[in-house]
Amino acid sequence: MLSAAVQSVRRRLGGVHQDHKRIARSAVVLLIFVIAGKCIGASKEMAIAYRYGISGTVDAYQFALTLVTWLPTMLTNVLAVLLVPALVSLKEDKSQRNGFLGELEGVGLALGLASSLLLWLFWPYLADVIAGSLAESTRDMCRAMIIGMMPVGLLTFTICISSARLQASGKHINTLLECVPAIGLLVFVLASSNRESIFPLVMGTSLGFVVQAAWLRVLARRADKMPVLPRVSMRAKQWPSTIRSMGMLTIGAVVASLWLPIDQYFMAQQGDGAIATLGYANRLLSLVLSMGALAITRATLPILAEILHRGDHARARSTALKWSGIMTTLGLTGSLFAYALAPYVVKLLFQKGAFTADDTLAVTTLFRYGLLQVPFYFGMCVLVQLFASETRYRAISVISVIGFATKIVGNVVLVRFYGAQGVLLATGIGAMAVLACYIFWTRFAPPFTGNGPQADTSAPE
Repeated sequence: MLSAAVQSVRRRLGGVHQDHKRIARSAVVLLIFVIAGKCIGASKEMAIAYRYGISGTVDAYQFALTLVTWLPTMLTNVLAVLLVPALVSLKEDKSQRNGFLGELEGVGLALGLASSLLLWLFWPYLADVIAGSLAESTRDMCRAMIIGMMPVGLLTFTICISSARLQASGKHINTLLECVPAIGLLVFVLASSNRESIFPLVMGTSLGFVVQAAWLRVLARRADKMPVLPRVSMRAKQWPSTIRSMGMLTIGAVVASLWLPIDQYFMAQQGDGAIATLGYANRLLSLVLSMGALAITRATLPILAEILHRGDHARARSTALKWSGIMTTLGLTGSLFAYALAPYVVKLLFQKGAFTADDTLAVTTLFRYGLLQVPFYFGMCVLVQLFASETRYRAISVISVIGFATKIVGNVVLVRFYGAQGVLLATGIGAMAVLACYIFWTRFAPPFTGNGPQADTSAPE
């Protein structure tokens, strides 16, 4: 009986399409890489806390890092969605691919350099506007860190482009190498005994980004056999459609970034401590969301792009819908485990010193309500990759706006009945609306055959 069951399972697994097997293998590898990266990142934060505590030096470092990376990171987050499908479609035309990548990297280097220099030059004027409450010594440290961490802003585009080249080639080592800057910072901070010096923070971060960028570039060149020399020009015919697509996707990205400020506004109406409680709950939720979502998005995007490049739109949609269902189920299962473990995890991580047992209960309650979004978020992440591969950038932005509108209405209504918990319930309902829109669009909208950054014709949907 057992032998027959085993044989049946083997036959079913043997009949699974190769695309599904590739996605599953990639997702498992990526999940391991993501967990390793999260552990190293947590170690870095613990080292900074151990060496510097809560001080002006840490304030200056966090503020400078945010300023240096904000513009490059926002642009590369959008670019990463466009680039993998574009590179897959340009595999046969190495001359165009090489030229476009070289120009893209050159322009990225120029933008990173310009943004860092402008921040440093205009810091005395910006400081009064955005950092007026900081001590003078902290503001001086922040300016020194901005120029010291220029390599971070400078190399963000190079890292993004090399990572996209690896993903398009079916390699995922870039996910593991995202922890290199954290390792560099960890080494320099632990090696230093000076609790006031900014040198370990600046040098560790900058050197980590330099090593990551160089390492990724070498691996990308080996993967796709493309030399890619940076040059500052915009002659490639892919530029017009790339700029249009980035503009369209940026709308959706900006709308998505408004969810947290809106939540903080509604939480502020609940009294003192509500925003802080939300912050602790969101840290745990972001860990749960990022671990599953990052693995599946990077596993599915290049494979869906390959299927569509072969012209098989029906298979691409079928594959995406199946994996969306699998991820929704996994998200539901993971949420149930997280719900049960929540009080123990919150107590272990936070209940120390001024963080009391009552605070643990408050954070646990919000975290549990926030778990409602996890299954829908996991399912939605797969379909976003399908839409990106189909260059449906306008649809992505429209669905983002629909989800945001649903979220606001949910906040207004549910906060009246459930208080702070209503904010997290509204997030779950917003995520449900987004997933429903993606499923409806995937099943009933006709296949979109327009071209994205890989061509110079037809605007994206």
